[in-house]
Amino acid sequence: MLIKKKELAQLNLEQLGKKGSELKKELMKLNMQRASGTPPENPGLIKATRKAIARINTYITQKENAPATEVKEKKVVKRVVKKVVKKSSSQKTKEVEKKA
Repeated sequence: MLIKKKELAQLNLEQLGKKGSELKKELMKLNMQRASGTPPENPGLIKATRKAIARINTYITQKENAPATEVKEKKVVKRVVKKVVKKSSSQKTKEVEKKA
């Protein structure tokens, strides 16, 4: 599921945002497994996923600071990221309510 640097450089802002949200969901699943005491299949996957998310955020920042030809893409990515954050936080609260 992780992506190479060359592939990241070729993606536009919207695709980077989507990929970042997918990886954040994956990381949330891995952290839930770890928190519940289930041994992960690949313990190094948590660290690699965090690094991939950071790398994607770096590419997003670089592309946002690029010339203003991509103004529309910036707005789209910010909307996508905000929606994903809201969804993931609401999913966490639902999961906590289910456990209680």
